[in-house]
Amino acid sequence: MADKLVIVSDMWGAKKGLWITSYLGYLQQYFDITFYDSQQLANLDILIQTEENVHSAFIEGGTETAAAHLLKKEKEACYYLAFSTGATIVWEAAKKGLPVKSLYGVSPTRIRKTNNKPNVPFNLVYGANDEFKPSEEWASNLGVDMEVLPNYGHTLYTDEKIIQKVCMDLLQEVTQITPQIKKVV
Repeated sequence: MADKLVIVSDMWGAKKGLWITSYLGYLQQYFDITFYDSQQLANLDILIQTEENVHSAFIEGGTETAAAHLLKKEKEACYYLAFSTGATIVWEAAKKGLPVKSLYGVSPTRIRKTNNKPNVPFNLVYGANDEFKPSEEWASNLGVDMEVLPNYGHTLYTDEKIIQKVCMDLLQEVTQITPQIKKVV
């Protein structure tokens, strides 16, 4: 039986998440995957889907609501792959007891506003050009390692090269083998 992988979207959920199908294509043969749309987890019903409106809804209680719902839905320890707001949701839920084998978080910028970390294994990846990534000082104070990739911004997780990197990293961690993912040139 395959390990369970929970994938949690960025703040756009499935609405602007066609890139998520690339992750699913690489990972579905190795994992039993459960996907959560961040907006649905947070019970958001935003009429006008602007970046400002969606972001505000998560800051004004949506993240906490989503973390609470994730805690209710997921009772067994499993692997998590989460993006931006989704990674912040998993981070917060893990601090409240969500059973996590490991969290691979890409661009969870809001965690920079916290002063504690979950007691679970995690990998954090950011684009060097993401102006809202946590500072080196924050990482040092919390004892957090961050991988910062040059020449990428906040939505690096939508880039095919980064998708391949993330999938390879995750598969190597979980399976301890080197899967054969065809490189896109």
